[in-house]
Amino acid sequence: RKGQVLFTYLHLAADEPLTEKVLESGTTAIAYETVQLANRGLPLLAPMSEVAGRLSVQVGAYSLMKANGGRGILLGGVTATRRGKVVVIGGGVVGENAIYMALGMAAEVTVLDHQVNVLTRLAQRFGPALKTVYSTRTALEEYVLPADLVIGGVLVAGAEAPKLVTHDMVRRM
Repeated sequence: RKGQVLFTYLHLAADEPLTEKVLESGTTAIAYETVQLANRGLPLLAPMSEVAGRLSVQVGAYSLMKANGGRGILLGGVTATRRGKVVVIGGGVVGENAIYMALGMAAEVTVLDHQVNVLTRLAQRFGPALKTVYSTRTALEEYVLPADLVIGGVLVAGAEAPKLVTHDMVRRM
């Protein structure tokens, strides 16, 4: 209502009708995910992104179990079986935390990003256990199609997350 202040996660960039309703209400709305530091860091979004990255691998591993309708893939594999293939798209906070969890589960992990400095930082942190790939449309398709688990961690500040994995790609996985 008019005069009310709302300070929370809103993610309005992905929902134009909701944005218009908030504007019509007269509420002063401040979205946590838009609060930036002078260095463009997002201090209120970062903790939630850590949780999202770590939880994504747990939920993915759970969903891969046969009992949950999955293909019966164990991310870490067992003797005489292959490890699960995890592809992380985006090496920011979500991606880095997803990588941490997936490597901790002994999965085969590849990260794609279009910033070489991000790939370099991740390679230095995780070493040879992590495969780093410069993200192009061709590379995305090459690594997504054989993957068991794909985690999207791309952020475009102030906008809806891009849909990099197409319906056609999912159908061919």
